[in-house]
Amino acid sequence: MSSLPLQGIRILAVEQYGAGPYGSMHLADLGAEVIKIESPPGGDVSRATGPYFLGEGDSQFFQTFNLNKRSLRLDLKTAAGRQVFERLVITADAVLNNLRGDQPAKLGLDYATLGKLNPKIVCAHLSAYGRDNERAAWPGYDYLMQAEAGFMSLTGEPGQPPSRFGLSMVDYMTGTTMAMGLLAALLGAGRSGIGRDVDVSLFDVALHQLSYPATWYLNEGHETTRLERSAHPSTVPCQVYRTADGWVMVMCMLEKFWQTFIAGIDCPSLATDARFADFPARRANREALTPLVDEALMHHDTAYWVAQFAGKIPIAPVLDVAHALDNPYVERINMLQSVEHPQGTQRMLRSPIKLNGERLSGTACPPLSADSDALLEELGYSAQERGQLVSQGVV
Repeated sequence: MSSLPLQGIRILAVEQYGAGPYGSMHLADLGAEVIKIESPPGGDVSRATGPYFLGEGDSQFFQTFNLNKRSLRLDLKTAAGRQVFERLVITADAVLNNLRGDQPAKLGLDYATLGKLNPKIVCAHLSAYGRDNERAAWPGYDYLMQAEAGFMSLTGEPGQPPSRFGLSMVDYMTGTTMAMGLLAALLGAGRSGIGRDVDVSLFDVALHQLSYPATWYLNEGHETTRLERSAHPSTVPCQVYRTADGWVMVMCMLEKFWQTFIAGIDCPSLATDARFADFPARRANREALTPLVDEALMHHDTAYWVAQFAGKIPIAPVLDVAHALDNPYVERINMLQSVEHPQGTQRMLRSPIKLNGERLSGTACPPLSADSDALLEELGYSAQERGQLVSQGVV
């Protein structure tokens, strides 16, 4: 793509593992120059996260979250490393980190410190619990947030042990929220000439994602609980049902969808049964309706029912990861890409964002500190000085 909306924006990313890199990769995909500041000796810990490695100091896990970025190994705790970093800050538009909440101030990554060097700089902080409360120094991860924010109490079948999501969605949502906040602050800095701190935390984002169950509880004292078959708490039918060979998710969120559904499964008696006459009645009689729908759907396989209702009601097959990725529809909408890598071409997912109808593309993140010499030269370091920084282990 010849022109991307964030071209010319330089972002320094003091990040590792998942949440921060996921958010900054969106920015890199959109054209920002994202420079990963990686700690010596091994850089981002996800470079060593298996089980699938791409040579020494690289892995498929790492590449998943770091396409389109540059790499600079830099020891921020040394005077020489700090000098390099401050020179970079002067050239940058934003600095982001996903460190523990008590670390940005200690490392001088906040606006109070960096704003003295570059008044327009935006400093985005992604932490577990925030920087301004009694948990600032606590380490934290996605699964902990799913536990404490109530997600695990809502996931899985009733009567079973608490369950987490199959994916680290709190990480990904927090990274995306950080990217949104950073972009908003960049717009403000462009107008005012003054940057600021932007803070998001895993816990805050997880809690915010409780959405309407939170509103119901806070105002009505209503406690949303797990329901069988991954059912919606208020709309029926909206859950998974059995077919001849598996499962299908049906979502009759409108009355017209319900009427189309019962006609399509050839169950006219459901249309005249008072127990299922409207949404309140169906909600009250959810358990009675489920086996009746199961019985009808088990006459055919999942593919038959998806084809029967395609475009008529909201319906989807329940697929495992392999079938989800091998789905021909995924190929047709161009959500897969081949990324060139020294260890061989890697098949990966594309960005979900389209610009003028075109998918964004990715390039592999280079080896650790591959961009150090070019960046140091740009900052005015001589060849001798660059060599000294390398020999000292600063970069």
